[in-house]
Amino acid sequence: MKNDVMDLAKRRGFIWGPSPNIYQGGVSGFYDWGPLGKLLKNKVENLIRKGFSEQGFWEVESPLIMPRPVWDASGHMEGLVDFVTYCDKCGSSYRVDHLINIKDTDIKKLEKQLKNIKCPSCKKGKFEKVEKRNLMMKTLIGLDKEVFLRPETATTTYLLFPDLYRFFRTKIPFGVFQIGKAFRNEISPRQGVFRTREFTQAEAQLFLLKEHYNNYEKYNEFKKLKLPLMKAKSKSAKLITLESAVSKKIIKKKAFAYMLATTYKIVKSMGFNEKSIRLRQHSDKERPHYAEDGWDVEVKTENFGWFEFCGIHDRNNYDLKRHAEHSKQNFKIQGEMPSILEIAFGLERPTYCLLEYAFVKDKVRDWLKFPVGLAPIDVAIFPLVKKDKKLVKISKNLFQELDREFVCIYDETGSIGRRYRRMDEVGTTLCITIDSDTLKDNTVTLREISTMKQIRVSLEEVSDITRKILNKDIKFEKAGKVIK
Repeated sequence: MKNDVMDLAKRRGFIWGPSPNIYQGGVSGFYDWGPLGKLLKNKVENLIRKGFSEQGFWEVESPLIMPRPVWDASGHMEGLVDFVTYCDKCGSSYRVDHLINIKDTDIKKLEKQLKNIKCPSCKKGKFEKVEKRNLMMKTLIGLDKEVFLRPETATTTYLLFPDLYRFFRTKIPFGVFQIGKAFRNEISPRQGVFRTREFTQAEAQLFLLKEHYNNYEKYNEFKKLKLPLMKAKSKSAKLITLESAVSKKIIKKKAFAYMLATTYKIVKSMGFNEKSIRLRQHSDKERPHYAEDGWDVEVKTENFGWFEFCGIHDRNNYDLKRHAEHSKQNFKIQGEMPSILEIAFGLERPTYCLLEYAFVKDKVRDWLKFPVGLAPIDVAIFPLVKKDKKLVKISKNLFQELDREFVCIYDETGSIGRRYRRMDEVGTTLCITIDSDTLKDNTVTLREISTMKQIRVSLEEVSDITRKILNKDIKFEKAGKVIK
């Protein structure tokens, strides 16, 4: 299946790369999102943006580049590192944790553990030396000022705390989020768009005080919600209500439980099957140094198994405390340093997962079955006969009308069957055909991708019916007269 999905993704303009592929095959860890891939990624981004906004989070945007003092304060200069080793025969580079289970970060001990490991690439070489590499990308501004591309959007959001506190009229808790590019100099990225050196993040931050940990009103909206929680060191996830998880101390703070619920709600809205989603708690060794608690949202993929595409962290007051100390600013409120709860999505991973889940190969066709509303193209509009000027005029007018609200495409080339197949292959939800009957009774044909069923609806109602179908307010078969 992996090759089928990626072949389609490349051929139909979803994902290209590594980039720039016209120069010696490109550079690993960098990919281009083609026209359809970008449309799909936009749908994911807008869905996450909507999920955050519905919960009262406000969007901000910060620069991609920050000077070294910021990253010294955040801990990235010291903590964002990988241990890397090289094959003494073929020169292939590997992250040490991809070869052995790291139990100790002492370089000498790691080298000893690697002593009997053969190179996976050439099957002959050995690994002798281990190096510690920082993953941040460095550049210069002006003539000689050392700066770094941000490895996450979160830190640049935290730097805004004094301004945000004033914006929210000195009231706390408050939530903000940021969507934008981040960069990490991965040593040897080998999992396509699942691990890249440039990626898009969508991260939400909830600023609060200790008094809000277990006195957070929005928690009550979700306390009866069942989530597939996989406790640290457990082997499987179990459906459990947030209320029960809090009472059993699986989740220690009601406000943090609310963040888990918000994340789960967003992931569910992407259309993934419940059995393919789990929230896995970090073990003590796995949890980042800044986090009091941490969970990953994982989705089961056919090509990569269970894979994380969102992290939820209780960062306590680590970040604001560090930046207050290094900037010599006072971030305290009522004598207390505020804490932060975080949701961190990477956009490339859920976008790829949607593409993999959508791929269907059956006896009739190879096609993409996206959840309603998430297809890259919502509607395709066809005049049945290209040479019929009346049909073309009606079709183009309808395209202009629908394209204001939906992602539409106009196509008048080839047989109607061939046009349907083209749209099936890229997952277009609805096809609208204007034919000779349109000139007689002012109706058009709507075709739905999953069942390939067709209905006739009036031209005047087609915009409203399209909207209701894509918003899932009405079932397709109930929207018009079924054509048998």
